Amino acid sequence: MFDAEYYGRLARLKLAVDKKSNAALLGSRKSVRKGSSAEFSDFREYMPGDDIRSIDWNAYARLDRLYIKEYMEEKESSVSMFLDFSRSMDFGEKKKSELCLELAAALSYIALMNMDHVTVYDLADVNRRHAASGGKAGYRDLSAWLERQECGEAADIVRSVQSLGRMQPGLSVIFSDFLSEEFIEREDTLAKVIKYLHFKKQKVVLVQILAAEEMEIGLSGTYYLIDSENTDSRLRVTMDAESIRSYQDSLAAFTGGLRHTAKKLGAAYHLCNTGERFDKIVFEELRDIYEF
Repeated sequence: MFDAEYYGRLARLKLAVDKKSNAALLGSRKSVRKGSSAEFSDFREYMPGDDIRSIDWNAYARLDRLYIKEYMEEKESSVSMFLDFSRSMDFGEKKKSELCLELAAALSYIALMNMDHVTVYDLADVNRRHAASGGKAGYRDLSAWLERQECGEAADIVRSVQSLGRMQPGLSVIFSDFLSEEFIEREDTLAKVIKYLHFKKQKVVLVQILAAEEMEIGLSGTYYLIDSENTDSRLRVTMDAESIRSYQDSLAAFTGGLRHTAKKLGAAYHLCNTGERFDKIVFEELRDIYEF
């Protein structure tokens, strides 16, 4: 999906995952379990059967008692990505769905290069998902799965998230335009999603994707607007200065409301414009989701 130089830049990044992993597979994240990595955790008294190579002989010389050094075990962390393939995402000179897939691919590559486990879900049906681990080999299959996805069925984000089964503690990223009645008309909808994922011990990142044409209206005259989710629904609109200003005020209030709810509940929120350069979005606008 990207060229070699771009993959090299992505490989230098690491997603910030606050939750400690209790997964079974080895990786590069600190686990709640004790293990044999290079990072020291604590001391405990020696017990028969312990590896004598772990004895701290300096502590024995000072205290005349045997102590064992314990180290943090390194496990892979869990990264979940939820992608909205609703028809509303199939809009724009550069389609919102295209940016969605590119961002999911970039963040998946970053996670997999750090030996994290990645699961990508279709928000229309979370049973349509692809799980990957194992670095570049896992990324090749995941990238191919992403490239096969098409816009169609409407996504019920709340229902889909709340239907999830067991999840490992980790990072969850939702990619959507959030342009559905449930989010526009009810302020508590986003809170339900964030609270449920927090219940599942997830650090939550929301990536709202809007088309450049939605961010800046360049039309004038009278048009019929067709609901992309319900083509029988039409609205006659005259694009004059007043109506454009009203639209922009409403859009700012909507995105500002999402940002406010996310901040209040401890989730990250990013508004991405398809008209922006992709590298600016990845390396600058999403900067706070990486570890440095």
